[in-house]
Amino acid sequence: MTTSLIRPVIDSYRQARLHVVRLSAGGVPRFFATDAPGGNGGPEPLVKEIGEFLAATGATVCAMDLFGPCALERSTLELMRHHCGEVDWPLTWIDGSACAGHAPVAAQFYAVAGPAEPIVFEGRRVGTVLEDDDARYAILAGLLPADRRASRGAQARSVFERMEEALAPAGMNFYDIARTWLYCDRILEWYDELNRVRNAFFAERGVYDRLVPASTGVGTANPYGAALVGEALAIRPKRRDVSIRSLASPLQCPAPAYGSSFSRAVEVRLPGYRRLYVSGTASIHPNGETAHVGDVDAQVDLTMRVVEAIMDQSGYRWSDVNRAIGYFKRTADAGAWDRWCARAGVSDLPIVIVQADICRDDLLFELEVDALAVE
Repeated sequence: MTTSLIRPVIDSYRQARLHVVRLSAGGVPRFFATDAPGGNGGPEPLVKEIGEFLAATGATVCAMDLFGPCALERSTLELMRHHCGEVDWPLTWIDGSACAGHAPVAAQFYAVAGPAEPIVFEGRRVGTVLEDDDARYAILAGLLPADRRASRGAQARSVFERMEEALAPAGMNFYDIARTWLYCDRILEWYDELNRVRNAFFAERGVYDRLVPASTGVGTANPYGAALVGEALAIRPKRRDVSIRSLASPLQCPAPAYGSSFSRAVEVRLPGYRRLYVSGTASIHPNGETAHVGDVDAQVDLTMRVVEAIMDQSGYRWSDVNRAIGYFKRTADAGAWDRWCARAGVSDLPIVIVQADICRDDLLFELEVDALAVE
């Protein structure tokens, strides 16, 4: 039976620590799990709950992000092996201490209760391939540059090249990438260089003639000693009624206007449902300048209005969000998120709130969201 004959179902539920959004399409459950703000205790309660979730659902992790101090990486992974078994899924550790609640480690992961094919690159699993009647999907995580002693620009190019190389065995290429994440150590020191490298790579590969991916680029350290760690989502349609398109931001100029090559958002339309990927979004005027310098509440408010306008133009609501990350430059500013939610009447978003540098020193907050909606 083809997926077009089975109406997709989207639902969500809360556990002690995990906020789970479940998409059932073509009879295969897919799970987007987020460590809910407000969790208490060390990493073990979270890791134990992840293990229980995987056992109860029979799901396989396709990719996972862990946010927390690099000093906790080794002990957290040991706990995960104890509670979850062998950790053989693609994983990125991002040095961004949780800003909400009291838990030092936060998590997000994507899992599927169905067939999943690993992507192994240079002896290490870096991705997962999923396939249904609509499309072929590849998720890459924990991608590191070939030479972590090279210049930061060379490392950035290496990560883009490795995205391309890792996709090749899955029968995909860089043109299939709809979304990227670039976690850059000391981003404020070399963001312009990162943009130059990305712009040149995209020009060489003809990306500007096709789909420019949505993207997030924030400043976080990593335990690998690399200038950056990359992640990507690639989608190759198998049917004519599956479409992938970039979306403009009604309240901001295109990012390439100030030298940064990413789409404000990318939407994927499939039979019966659609997905939206909104890039990392911050408080930027339509002319590309930073708005509300020094005022975190005003920056959060503008950011949320910009994201809402992107969603609204295609009929998405906050209730459709299945995954989000809020990045605050300063941990002490994280209360601005709760204040905005109270003013806007928005609650229960599946979001992780973490500390990270934004791509400009005067930007205090950035938000990325994914959304799902049934047609």
